[in-house]
Amino acid sequence: MSDETGREWWRSATIYQVYPRSFADSTGNGTGDLPGITNHLTDLHDLGIDAIWLSPFQTSPQKDAGYDVSNYCDVDPLFGTMHDFEVLLNRAHELGIRVLVDLVPNHSSDAHPLFQAALASTPGSPERAMYMFREGTGEHGELPPNNWESVFGGPAWTRVTNPDGTLGQWYLHLFDSSQPDFDWTNPRVHDFFLDVLRFWLDKGVDGFRVDVAHGLTKEADLPDFRRDAEYWTTPAELRPPCPFFGHPGVHPIYREWRALIDSYPGDRILCAEAFVEPLTKMAEWVRPDEMHQAFNFPFLVTRWEGEKVRGVINASLDAFGAVGAPSTWVLSNHDQIRHATRLAIDPRSYTGDRITGIGPKTEPKPDPVEGLRRARAASAMMLALPGCAYIYNGEELGLPEAMDIPDEFRQDPTFARTNGKAYGRDGCRVPIPWAADAPAFGFNDSGKTWLPQPAEYRDFARDAQTGVSGSTLELYKRALRIRREFRLGLGHLSWIEGMGENVLAFANGDVSVVANYSDKPVALPAGEIILDTTANGEPDASQGTLAPSTTVWMRRS
Repeated sequence: MSDETGREWWRSATIYQVYPRSFADSTGNGTGDLPGITNHLTDLHDLGIDAIWLSPFQTSPQKDAGYDVSNYCDVDPLFGTMHDFEVLLNRAHELGIRVLVDLVPNHSSDAHPLFQAALASTPGSPERAMYMFREGTGEHGELPPNNWESVFGGPAWTRVTNPDGTLGQWYLHLFDSSQPDFDWTNPRVHDFFLDVLRFWLDKGVDGFRVDVAHGLTKEADLPDFRRDAEYWTTPAELRPPCPFFGHPGVHPIYREWRALIDSYPGDRILCAEAFVEPLTKMAEWVRPDEMHQAFNFPFLVTRWEGEKVRGVINASLDAFGAVGAPSTWVLSNHDQIRHATRLAIDPRSYTGDRITGIGPKTEPKPDPVEGLRRARAASAMMLALPGCAYIYNGEELGLPEAMDIPDEFRQDPTFARTNGKAYGRDGCRVPIPWAADAPAFGFNDSGKTWLPQPAEYRDFARDAQTGVSGSTLELYKRALRIRREFRLGLGHLSWIEGMGENVLAFANGDVSVVANYSDKPVALPAGEIILDTTANGEPDASQGTLAPSTTVWMRRS
C-alpha cells in the first residue's frame, strides 16, 4: 500500500497482537517465546495481517506479565535473546509484516536499577527524583500522601524502609506495588525514554504501542480522588477530571516522541493505550503532532446492543476524523474478557456492570454458542469499518475466555490484591491451540503451559479449522482478503437506513454490510453475498433472510 500522506499503512492496517508468553513455546518450558513467534510468522502472513504488536518481552521479574520492566533495552531470557528478536524482526520484514513493540513509560519494575538506586538514596536526592516519592500524612507520616487506589486493587502507595531500618517516604504505584511510577516532571526521565525509543528504532522496529499513555503526568498537588461507583455511573462527559489519568501534561511528552519518530525513515508509528472518555478527549492523543493512533476502548467495551454500537462508531469517526487520525477498532486484548465470551454476558446478571474476569464461581456462565455467534458477527462488522483494526491472538480461532482456572494457578496481580474478589485477566491469556491432537494443543511439544488450557480448546485448534469452510479461522482469512481487495480500511462509511431496530447496515465503497444485533430474523436486500458469518449447519443468508447474531457482506452493484 502506498505510504503517501492520507494513505499511510497505519491508517488502514490490520494489526495482530501477539502475547508472547501464550503464542508459541519453542523450548517446551511452558512459556511462549520469540523463536516460537518466528516459527509461526507464515501463519500470520497467511491470515492476512499487516503488522504485529508484541506485548512486553523485555527483561522483567514478571510480576505483572512483563509490564514491570527492569531493563528496557534487552530481552528477558524467558523469551530468548536479542539475537532471537533480530531474527524475528528480519523474518517479519521479509514477509512484509511490520513489527510494533510495547513500551511501558508510566512505571518500571521495582527491580529496575533506577528504582533500586532511589531506595538506597535519601529524600530529595536526584535518584529519588526519578520516581514519585512523597512524605506521608498523619502525625508521624504513617498515612499515605492521598487516598488514591491502585488499578489492581488496594492502596496506590507503599511506604519504604530506610537503610537504617526506620520507616521513610511513600512511593506511588498506580498498578502493583512492584511497579513504581516515574516522575515525568523530571527532565532526566524524558531523556531516559528518548534513549529507549532510539534503541529500538535503531534496531528497525516499526513503532510502539505505549502502555498507560494517559497516565504519565499527574496533578501537581496530588489531590484526593477516588473512582467509585458514582464516578463510573456518571456519563463520561460529566465526570470530574481524574488527577492521575488523562492529565494534559502528557501531550508535550508525545510531541517530543513524535519529533523523534518522524526523524527516522519508514513511516513508523506510536499507538496510545489511552483509556480516556469521551472520545473527543481521547482524540487529543492523536493530533497531527502527537501519536498516530489510539486504541478505541469505548468501542471495545460496548455491549451487544446495535444502537449503542452505531453510536460509538459515529462518535469515533467524528472524533478521530476531526484531528485527521484514523479510527481504530478492537474487540479483544490481553486485559479484557475475550469477546467470544464477553458479548454473551448479560450485565444485569452480575453485581455491578464492571466485570473483571470470570472464574469457577461466577454464575451464570455466558452461553458459549451464542457468544461465538456474536463474536463472529461483531468481528465481521468491525473488519468492514474504515480505519485500522486490531486482532488479539486466538480471536481468529474463536477462542472463548478460559473461565475455570483454579485459584492456585492464577497469576494476575488483580486476583491477589483483591483477595480473590476479582478474577482478573488470566482467562484471556491462556496459551492458544495450534494442533488438536498434540501436547498442549501444539503450543509446544512438552504439554507444559504456564496457565492451564481448557479441554475445549482442542475444538478451536488452528489445524482443525484450516481449510474448513465455515470455521472462524477461514472466516477471518476471507474477511481480511476482501478488506484488502476492496480497500475498506481507506473507505468511507455511510449508513443504510430502514433495516429495523438493532440492525446495523452501512456501505463502505463497493461493499454493503448488514449486522443483526436483534433477536429476530430480518429480510436482506437483493445482492451477491461475499461474506456470511453463519457456521456450517446453520441457516445461511442466501435465502434472503439474516438470522440474529449474524453479519453479511454484500457486493454493491
